[in-house]
Amino acid sequence: MEDVRVALLGCGTVGSQVARLLDEQAADLTARAGAWLHLEGIAVRDINAPRDQAVDRTLLTTDASSLIDGADIVIELMGGIEPARSYILEAFEHGASVVTGNKALLAAHGPELYEAAARADVDLYYEAAVAGAVPVVYGLRESLAGDRITAVLGIVNGTTNYILDEMTTKGLEFDDVLAEAQRLGYAEADPTADVDGLDAAAKCAILASLAFHSRVAMDEVHVEGIRSITSSDIAAATRAGYVIKLIASAKRRENGIEATVGPTLIPNSHPLAGVHGPFNAVVIEAEAADRLMFYGRGAGGAPTASAVLSDVVAAASHIVEGGHAPRELIYADLPVLSLEESVARYQVEVAVDDTVGVLTEVSGIFAQHGVSISAVAQDHEKIIKGEDGLPGQAVCHLTVTTHAASHEALEATIAQLEDSDAVAGINRVIRVEEA
Repeated sequence: MEDVRVALLGCGTVGSQVARLLDEQAADLTARAGAWLHLEGIAVRDINAPRDQAVDRTLLTTDASSLIDGADIVIELMGGIEPARSYILEAFEHGASVVTGNKALLAAHGPELYEAAARADVDLYYEAAVAGAVPVVYGLRESLAGDRITAVLGIVNGTTNYILDEMTTKGLEFDDVLAEAQRLGYAEADPTADVDGLDAAAKCAILASLAFHSRVAMDEVHVEGIRSITSSDIAAATRAGYVIKLIASAKRRENGIEATVGPTLIPNSHPLAGVHGPFNAVVIEAEAADRLMFYGRGAGGAPTASAVLSDVVAAASHIVEGGHAPRELIYADLPVLSLEESVARYQVEVAVDDTVGVLTEVSGIFAQHGVSISAVAQDHEKIIKGEDGLPGQAVCHLTVTTHAASHEALEATIAQLEDSDAVAGINRVIRVEEA
């Protein structure tokens, strides 16, 4: 049986599990690929760094280029932009197919890599780049190739889902849960990429590009993180029958693609509402297939290694039997909409004076900007103490839920509300997803 030479770049949490599974499941992987998958070596920055005991130390090297030169398949699990980008291009130049889990690289340099793979007549696979073991990339590239996708909504970052879920189920504050997530290893010491939505934005760009056959760059995704979410926000969402999730959303509109990442109110009846802990889930809506949901572990060594090895088996099979991974299909060339052009339902919590006519004034401001109101809820009145410690102005909180409106119209509405003498403040503005 033919040998397929495999080079592994990176031996961290995922890389070490890939090396372990290539050894432990060698017989099964060989049967599926139609070739022996021979791990030639593992390129690392420091051979002496602590690592999983299952990794054969004799395979370690700091000479990545020599490994690439002799490989049929290169697995890139280093992360970051450089030197990962250069190594992948080097692999293509040497006629090797590439399997990567590097979402940041694909979001930033995807077109360059797709074109280089096509010129070299080799495969580029990246199932592990989005949602770990969840096969959403395969679903969009192959399973749904005969359908027209209208929307992709996903919980694609396990760290933020864990944080929001703990805040929801235990009533904790953001900072406390973040500290616990770091202790458990769900969050990095620097959690910026996760909690500020950057990791989800890179994945959103990949999903949008696949779904709508148009190139969507990470910097075209409108991003808001979860640092501002409080236990009060969570409690208000719960009372109204929602949960707050960090949602990566890519939707086809009449005039282009809307791509956003941000905290979103998800109705309890929506399938994403029941995704707990560090799990990931992606809901795809298509014209013929209707709604489909992909669910599973979006991170971790073994789950992500599972996605990597599925790509390795496919690439090895193509080397032996012929064939190619799906090429980048960019035929639609749809524009990516600006934030002002994006359309969504919103929930706005407004603190107002508890006086006659205030509700009429507030609803009138929404109407002036063409923002239609779906529902209004009012909580119990609150008394604001004056500077002398005596009771001051009584205020109440109006929670206004809108029908679909442009972000531009909503911003104009908010600006006028803030200028109104009847409005004490805007407490919260958050997107609302349909059931």
